[in-house]
Amino acid sequence: MPTSAKTQPEDISQCRSIQSFVRREGRITPAQKKALAQLWPHYGIDLGTEPLELEAIFNRNAERILEIGFGNGDSLIQQARLAPEKDFLGIEVHRPGVGHLLLCLEAEGLENIRVIGDDAWKVLQHHLPEQSLQGVQIFFPDPWPKKRHHKRRLIQPPFVDLLWHKLKPNGWIHLATDWQNYADQMMRVLSQHPGFGNLAGEGRFAQGPGERPSTKFERRGQRQGHPVWDLKFTKLLAPS
Repeated sequence: MPTSAKTQPEDISQCRSIQSFVRREGRITPAQKKALAQLWPHYGIDLGTEPLELEAIFNRNAERILEIGFGNGDSLIQQARLAPEKDFLGIEVHRPGVGHLLLCLEAEGLENIRVIGDDAWKVLQHHLPEQSLQGVQIFFPDPWPKKRHHKRRLIQPPFVDLLWHKLKPNGWIHLATDWQNYADQMMRVLSQHPGFGNLAGEGRFAQGPGERPSTKFERRGQRQGHPVWDLKFTKLLAPS
């Protein structure tokens, strides 16, 4: 199995030093709080000590997409609505955003989304089986813009190596950011991993978002003149 030059499979569990998020509770509405209490047992996943049995959770065998840091769930909702044949797993620690998504799921009657409210590193390391995902999408992760905080960015070599192990053969990663410095780092990290190939061509960003839905956060940034960089990489069966 191809691994990055710096991170071997047995070393991945030792690389959990990146704190890539801060829990900002923000304002949670009474409806969101009620959704977290009443709807979580249906749509939420409480982690135990064993790997998740995704076929049992979704009650079927289907292509599965993981979104890390889904915000208020706009992207997940739109994709799940348009692709009922696929299953979507979302990870988010922002409780108001999770509550908002739960309310939307109930209103639309969507059954192909399940939610985890925990650290993505923990979920990937200990709870998702290897080669269990067809795709991983991370849209507008915290850019940690100050240089001294760049080490907290999620897209680092050990994390990308971990994603490689969780993806099926020919699985994919789709990233998006409106911070050029972070976009350049994402490109560098993914391009240097021997187990991934750039779908747009070496060193090139994707031409537009493709099937990625536009989010409220993205549209606000575009009104402020922020360009967006998309990256799409596929898992290679052997190192390039």
